[in-house]
Amino acid sequence: MKLERGTISIHFVQHALQCVQARGMDVDGFLTRAGIPLNHLHEPLARVSPDQFGALWLDISYRLDDEFFGLDSHLMRPGSYALMCHSALGSANLAHALKRILHFLGIVLDDLRGELITQDGQAHIRVLPQAGPKPMFAYATYLMMVFSLSCWLIGRRIPVTAASFACPASDVIEPGGIDYAGEYRVLFCENLRFDQPCTVLSFPAAYLKLPVVQDSQSIKQFFKEMPAKLLVKYRNPKSWAARVRRQLRNTPPADWPDADQLCASLHVSEATLRRRLKEEGHTYQTLKDDVRRDLAIAALQDGRRSLADVAADLGFAEPSAFYRAFKKWTGGRPSDYRP
Repeated sequence: MKLERGTISIHFVQHALQCVQARGMDVDGFLTRAGIPLNHLHEPLARVSPDQFGALWLDISYRLDDEFFGLDSHLMRPGSYALMCHSALGSANLAHALKRILHFLGIVLDDLRGELITQDGQAHIRVLPQAGPKPMFAYATYLMMVFSLSCWLIGRRIPVTAASFACPASDVIEPGGIDYAGEYRVLFCENLRFDQPCTVLSFPAAYLKLPVVQDSQSIKQFFKEMPAKLLVKYRNPKSWAARVRRQLRNTPPADWPDADQLCASLHVSEATLRRRLKEEGHTYQTLKDDVRRDLAIAALQDGRRSLADVAADLGFAEPSAFYRAFKKWTGGRPSDYRP
């Protein structure tokens, strides 16, 4: 499966570090060890690479002695996730694997219980808190652990039809009014709901019958990629925004199509595409900006090309124009993303 490229919002870094702060630990060292500039933490538009987020994840897990970031009253000791992965190998199909995964987490964690339910052609992973409500980050972390492993086991991205969370929408709105719900729509699906009776991730039940195709050899590569790719590898690929992003990423920025050319290639009218993208919270221009931003961050972090070359590669006539655009995209300077 081809890895999904992209960057990760500082929102996820902030919430991971809140778990560190809750233990009375200083966050600066965690940021430094992960290669994340300290000023990123206070810039709501900042982004980090999958490798940076993965390094932060592992560092927090190690220093808290907890792969669930202290979000449960029982520690998920380092090595637990690997054991859970191995426990799912050898399952006949996804249904069997999911039951093993949820059973394992039920043994390791005290405050969250997951169960698999099928109804009317849909499979539902339902997560029930056992000791009062949990924050969005706890539910999302639990579901991404389960979901990413499930996708890997069957060798494909499982299409999520709905994602409901037993927490208020305010959990994804940061001070200053910035709404990060779109980040979770990219992770799961467009049908995202808050303030629900319980947390549920739904997908077509037919996927439960698919066989597990991974083994003890392929799991080694999976461990190399996780957790760095946890939030990017199995992003929602079915949305119209994802389709547009894929086309842009496969084309040099200088050759990006105009709106009518794009619609012709997607076999959709301009009015329909505008409406679909608006429903998902995007426009064609914002998607072009997002892809340029991610390409720029990757090039800057690579460190081998000059600012002028990066600007030219992204279709900017002058480095100054690129500088202004980058400031608008991330709130920071290109130099902030240099290694």
